[in-house]
Amino acid sequence: MATLLEADPRAFPSSPPADLDDHELIVKNDWHAFAALERMTDHWARPGWSDGSRAYYWMLTFSDCPRLLSHAQRCQNELADLGMDPVPDDGLHVTMVRIGDTSQVTNGQLHRLADLAAQLPLAPFRIRATPLAGSRGAIRYSLSPWMALIRLHAALSAIGRQTGVPGGKPTAAFRPHLGIQYNNRDRPAAPVIASVAHLRTLPPVHLDITSVDLVELRRAKGEQRAYRWDVQRTIPLGHRHGPAAQGGVVPFLSAGEQ
Repeated sequence: MATLLEADPRAFPSSPPADLDDHELIVKNDWHAFAALERMTDHWARPGWSDGSRAYYWMLTFSDCPRLLSHAQRCQNELADLGMDPVPDDGLHVTMVRIGDTSQVTNGQLHRLADLAAQLPLAPFRIRATPLAGSRGAIRYSLSPWMALIRLHAALSAIGRQTGVPGGKPTAAFRPHLGIQYNNRDRPAAPVIASVAHLRTLPPVHLDITSVDLVELRRAKGEQRAYRWDVQRTIPLGHRHGPAAQGGVVPFLSAGEQ
């Protein structure tokens, strides 16, 4: 199963776990990659993401999951001394697929993309968010199993190609995760790793994935240390709707409705 993913130095972890549905292997692989870091980098120093940048993405969002919000807040409070930037309650998300900069994607392409997504034969699924690990620039939950997430990524990427949008990283480089804190400076990794290790005995949180959101994501002036988005369309999983029959599919919102 791991042949769906490939080793990629730009991804983190660079090498995927040997089994994409084995919880223990996924968690261990995430932790070993994080624990091997010598330094952490500033998450916000990202090429192409200056103030005012806007792009369309497919994301999983969790504003209606109080257990996850409470769990994440507990972890953030325990790690407050690190001085990182906590992800706000309404900012918890799993980035699935980049669609493209707003200047590169037409409204017609967005409509077509959402209509195609509404026809995907993908059922809802459940994953576990397990505390905690991290990357070069963030503290994050490990997610498991991966296979349903990878199938969703591959399906959304495929309709993106069909629609002609710019797209983002290939599915082979996808590493599912859910961040709770962003590192905001270059620093030695060892103290962060030691702090995070104390939280690894907390129980996981189960998340029911029943929909995927097409969002316009931004890092606007005054929000440099948080991501914000406007949902353009929510696509329920497990429901197939054609362009002319979208019962249960939330329609595109106008600027005044967002």
